[in-house]
Amino acid sequence: MTDSATRGLKPKHQRLVLLSLALVALIGAGLLAAWALRNQASYFYLPSEIVAHAPGPDQGVRLGGMVEMGSIKEQPDGTTIHFVVEDGTAKVPVSFTGIVPALFVEGSGVVADGRMGADGVFVAEELLAKHDENYVPKELEGMSQEQVRRQVEATLE
Repeated sequence: MTDSATRGLKPKHQRLVLLSLALVALIGAGLLAAWALRNQASYFYLPSEIVAHAPGPDQGVRLGGMVEMGSIKEQPDGTTIHFVVEDGTAKVPVSFTGIVPALFVEGSGVVADGRMGADGVFVAEELLAKHDENYVPKELEGMSQEQVRRQVEATLE
């Protein structure tokens, strides 16, 4: 045997091998995480996309858009509502049974999680109401900018 074969790798080469193994493990972990989360993205379909390519009745999807003005109709049972979601191009009728979020109003943004019914009505299992960028908490409504600033400063003291 030669002397170099019995000594093993030099420390410089050991670090290079360990660094290479760590890099391969890190890339592998990233690819595994990306593969596991591929269907967990919070993507929603617009009404025009639903109309163009309607999902199957067994496929759960999210529908996002604006609640059409004058479209909210409460049913006599008190928990079911029907409304229309639109994106300026297409409209999709939606039915929801349950407690409606406080921010859910006509003309506001909404994301409905559910399935497309065989009759062309989207049956929502969950509603997420979206507020606009001008959202103001109820406690600060009607206050001027100066009053809001003073209120915020008072809470920070």
